[in-house]
Amino acid sequence: MGMTISEKILAEHAGKKEVSAGEIINAKVDLVLANDITAPIAIKEFEKLGVKDVFDKEKIALVPDHFTPQKDIKSAEQCKILKDFAYKYKIKNYFEIGRVGIEHALLPEQGLVLPGDLVIGADSHTCTYGALGAFATGVGSTDAAVAMATGECWFKVPETIKFIYYGKLQPWVSGKDLILYTIGDIGVDGASYMAMEFTGEVIDRMPMSGRFTMCNMAIEAGAKAGIIAPDNITEEYVKVRAKRPYKFYNSDPDAKYVQIKEYDCSKIQPMVACPHLPSNVKPAGELSHIKIDQVVIGSCTNGRLEDLREAAQILKGRKIHPEVRMIIIPATQKIYMDALKEGLIEIFIEAQAVVSPPTCGPCLGGHMGILAKGERAIATTNRNFIGRMGHPESEVYLSSPAVAAASGVLGRIGIPEELGF
Repeated sequence: MGMTISEKILAEHAGKKEVSAGEIINAKVDLVLANDITAPIAIKEFEKLGVKDVFDKEKIALVPDHFTPQKDIKSAEQCKILKDFAYKYKIKNYFEIGRVGIEHALLPEQGLVLPGDLVIGADSHTCTYGALGAFATGVGSTDAAVAMATGECWFKVPETIKFIYYGKLQPWVSGKDLILYTIGDIGVDGASYMAMEFTGEVIDRMPMSGRFTMCNMAIEAGAKAGIIAPDNITEEYVKVRAKRPYKFYNSDPDAKYVQIKEYDCSKIQPMVACPHLPSNVKPAGELSHIKIDQVVIGSCTNGRLEDLREAAQILKGRKIHPEVRMIIIPATQKIYMDALKEGLIEIFIEAQAVVSPPTCGPCLGGHMGILAKGERAIATTNRNFIGRMGHPESEVYLSSPAVAAASGVLGRIGIPEELGF
């Protein structure tokens, strides 16, 4: 019996010829990631182990991105724990303010995650790196601590659902719309502890930015990982960034899937996830009665340069609705600089949006965009649970950058076509 791409990567890192779904394995990891919320817990547990050093100073990444720039004393102390630990053990991939970015955009940009890698992160959206053809998954801080000491982690080999996307995308439909549609179809537990393997002609044509977005939100369907087989588009992205060898894996033709789902993308419209679940999706065009107070464009889901370009295309020459505030967050310093050079930041400021340094802040209701009671936001983030972005009686709607930008101009949920596109 053949193996899926996920099974092949796990087998290779476990030193086995083959593995199958349900098998418990121990495997060597290529990277261990933690941030300013999860790393302090992992560091505390690491120190309890009594080991004298980390397993590899170049295979640990500490990224203070959630409450940064530090919003208060507590967050400053959290970040200091990372800094002190990084300097104590001479960890190479520690990113201080000014060099930091949103972790799941920063690490691929830095060439720290590559095709064929096995990556664990003390953050649920670590599954983002599956876009590169890596098996990447979120773990608890204790597992991260042990991995920092040993370079290994245990895994239960997941079953895989294969998703095939075909047809021609409608205007303004992107990876965000496809993954929202998919989660709406299978539900927030539709892929629990499974790998979601995204394939088909639409994926073959999709840029890396869209692939990152789709794999990022696999966890919103309960998945252990999202993954896309690497190809020429992947190669173009990684070859200028990689600082070490990498390997392309593909699923065998006779690989076993627990389910195969197919979607005709020509029928998929720009989608919005309504409160309070990412699966509560409706076409954006059906929600024009929903007034909004805030727009957030950014996050590990949609803070890449392509996302900012999409928003700028809609905002150019227009103003944000006077009753709406718009916060735009480039995901990394490089993305910020590239957007500046392209004139995107000028477009945003002239439209009366505010541009923030890289941070996860508003996505988790941390800072830089907290909602008051009764307020509504439309955001390019990944979760819209009760109280996710602030007051428990606020609401969050999830969308693509195109829909978010158009909504910011209209003062209500809307689509680019309403602005003449």
